[in-house]
Amino acid sequence: MDIGGCKSTMEYVYAALLLHKLKQGITEDGVKNVVKAAGVTPDDVRVKALVAALSEVNIEEALKAAPVAVAAAPAAGGAAPAAQAKAEEKKDEKKEEEALEGLSSLFG
Repeated sequence: MDIGGCKSTMEYVYAALLLHKLKQGITEDGVKNVVKAAGVTPDDVRVKALVAALSEVNIEEALKAAPVAVAAAPAAGGAAPAAQAKAEEKKDEKKEEEALEGLSSLFG
């Protein structure tokens, strides 16, 4: 979905997601009002393009199909980030050990 390039379009997408979450229609006026409330002067062309593009999208299905970020894991169970941090810590320790072994081989 190209709505006028990547530069500065996220606030429009967030506005649309907020409207969807609040079960409001995603209209040009609605998106403009949310963007204005965020302190940004809305670009009419981007608003119009976004609303037109989203009119053909089932947002609920798109959100279900979207990949879930690792940061969302605490809501699901809470233990995943701790386990991931521990695994990364072990990887870092192993890399450090390997680096030390490499240095010791240089100096025998």
